[in-house]
Amino acid sequence: MASLRSPKFYMASTLKSGSKELENLKKPFMPPREVHVQVTHSMPPQKIEIFKSLENWAEENILIHLKPVEKSSSHLSNHAEYLDGVRDETGASPTSWAIWTRAWTAEENRHGDLLNKYLYLSGRVDMRQIEKTIQYLIGSGMDPRTENSPYLGFIYTSFQERATFISHGNTARLAKEHGDIKLAQICGTIASDEKRHETAYTKIVEKLFEIDPDGTVMAFADMMRKKISMPAHLMYDGLMTIFLTTFQLLHSGLGSTLQRTMQIYWSSWWADGRWIS
Repeated sequence: MASLRSPKFYMASTLKSGSKELENLKKPFMPPREVHVQVTHSMPPQKIEIFKSLENWAEENILIHLKPVEKSSSHLSNHAEYLDGVRDETGASPTSWAIWTRAWTAEENRHGDLLNKYLYLSGRVDMRQIEKTIQYLIGSGMDPRTENSPYLGFIYTSFQERATFISHGNTARLAKEHGDIKLAQICGTIASDEKRHETAYTKIVEKLFEIDPDGTVMAFADMMRKKISMPAHLMYDGLMTIFLTTFQLLHSGLGSTLQRTMQIYWSSWWADGRWIS
């Protein structure tokens, strides 16, 4: 008789198979690899006053980098919601920091929605597998190591937005070279949005260097030691435990052998097995 219990879903782990740690970590939606020791609320409480004092400055200098809804077009977990002194405390806070965080998140959400619809309408992709990957990714969370500190968070996001600007710009260029003008336009628009976001976050970091140079340079050094991991670095598709690592190696130009191996793998996603470089 078939069981009436709901099925369980497990995330993969990079721990060695058969280890006691692996057995203990078999919980739904565990990250696909070990995350760092989580340090929280590392910013001294008195520093929060700095960000409260910057409310008017943020309204005049940061909110201008938001695009009107009528003109707007990824997975980026809203890590700004966890930053002390600038988070949206109520879910609808009227502070400049909260307004920016909500609107920025909304713009990023539209990026993901737009690309998702493009893939769906192309008719060439296994959308069920993509949706599973998205759910695994969001369920896994992210590990930016920003410690609830807006100093670390804004430095992190300055680099992260720069990286996405470059990534989407490169995709737009490749799409144009291969004759997909619509995808080139989509990625070009997203790249321009990411450039606006980068400008906003670098403005914030510049302001922090101006009013608290010691604290900011220490935060900068801390993030450089940790290195900037992209929000989707815990990506997992339910099949490959090294999914994102393999994808990154492939795009670093590691050679034709790996590309051929991935071509076979990706053929399960692409209806006709076409390889998109």
